[in-house]
Amino acid sequence: MTFLVRGLLCCYGLLVVGVAAVWASHGAPPTVRPAILLVAFGTTIPEARGDLQAFEAQARQRFPGVEIRWAYTARMVREKMRSHGLEADSPTLALARLADDGFTHVVVQSLHVIPGEEFHGLMKIAASLEGLPKGLVRVQVGAPLLATTADVRRMAQTLAAQFCDRGHREALVFFGHGSSHGGDIFYAALQHALQEKSPWLLVTTVEGTPSLEETVAAITNLGASRARLIPLMAVAGDHARNDMAGEDPESLASQLQRHRIRPVPILAGLAGIPAIADIWLDHLAEAWAELGLP
Repeated sequence: MTFLVRGLLCCYGLLVVGVAAVWASHGAPPTVRPAILLVAFGTTIPEARGDLQAFEAQARQRFPGVEIRWAYTARMVREKMRSHGLEADSPTLALARLADDGFTHVVVQSLHVIPGEEFHGLMKIAASLEGLPKGLVRVQVGAPLLATTADVRRMAQTLAAQFCDRGHREALVFFGHGSSHGGDIFYAALQHALQEKSPWLLVTTVEGTPSLEETVAAITNLGASRARLIPLMAVAGDHARNDMAGEDPESLASQLQRHRIRPVPILAGLAGIPAIADIWLDHLAEAWAELGLP
């Protein structure tokens, strides 16, 4: 066999091996790189961000070594945070960054309270970015705080236990945002569960049902001398500080004062309360399990 023939055969053999290796690499399963994206409405109040930081710390304990990032659904919040030099991605941008950084499987955990408009928008974003070529293989969304009857019962039990040191003739009012979306019904469901424990435990909302007016009337009928006001939100942000506890005549605190009921606002968000954060984190764990990850 001549040197030329031997050389051609050798090159041919190397070519076959190379093509086979390429085919094998295309058929091999991709490397799995999981991550968690925590998504909240966000807040423009710097002091309120501590509740989100506390939640992240709990999430890192539950999922050690996993990449955890944040995104915020409120454009105004993102713009305000960026003006102060803080990172503030939208869910779409945060997921695109994760894909660009080589992550393949992502659990998007909602820190919303109900499955309302914000949550369903998040679901659409996740679905649109899943399975794109050279992008994210799987994106699973974790349920909001109240998504099932079991969540409502657990939440009622947790709130009653967390704030059980109610004084004489003191109402406990859990103050939510409310929504025109059908998910608003979870506020009424939570109130029903709380009322089964005590008529002094109430839920109210700024933009949904039960309304502030209905709640003030209920507290007045109870003969309460004061009412503890507790945000039913991930953080005690603008709504808690203004619509709940502010000096505006239409705030809940002002309406109660006009009825000679002393308001006692508690400016702490739900995400900073470990027992309540555990409900969100259990939903995160359920979504993680749906991805089939260890």
